Amino acid sequence: MEYIRFTDSRMNYFERDGEYMLSKEEELKRSRLWRIVMTVSSILIVVIAAFFLVKMFRSNPLEGTWMNEDSDMMLSIKGSSALTVSIPEALEGEGIRLTLDYSIDMDEKTISIKMNEQAKEKAVKASDGQLTGDTLESAVSPLLTTFDYSVDQKELTLTEREYGEQMLFIKE
Repeated sequence: MEYIRFTDSRMNYFERDGEYMLSKEEELKRSRLWRIVMTVSSILIVVIAAFFLVKMFRSNPLEGTWMNEDSDMMLSIKGSSALTVSIPEALEGEGIRLTLDYSIDMDEKTISIKMNEQAKEKAVKASDGQLTGDTLESAVSPLLTTFDYSVDQKELTLTEREYGEQMLFIKE
């Protein structure tokens, strides 16, 4: 194995060990590229970690489909302001499906559910006279209040703030 070292006109050193030759200029370019790659990958790791931390601690803990343990009532919570309630046993088996508005306070662990008037009118029109606004309101009236919520694994407990009544839901 031979070892040769020489300098060109730009004062770049070439070393030859077998068939490998690098100039100092090429070594600097490679070093600069390596620093760029390491910087970009470090920034990417930090951004991904921040995304998961924010998603884990600031996402809606109630999001998903929840089935009431005592009745066939089903809550489908998607997004941050509307939920869909389905009550298949209502209206002699016809069932009710209605969108309600809600607001959630994750610090206080409360959820306030209110009637969505536009969705109520739409459901009344779609029922061909079988439903009235009062019928819909009475069907979903147990939900139209403010609850303290507690999520324990796949179990959601809604506790009415005024009277302390509880509704238990299982995540599907």
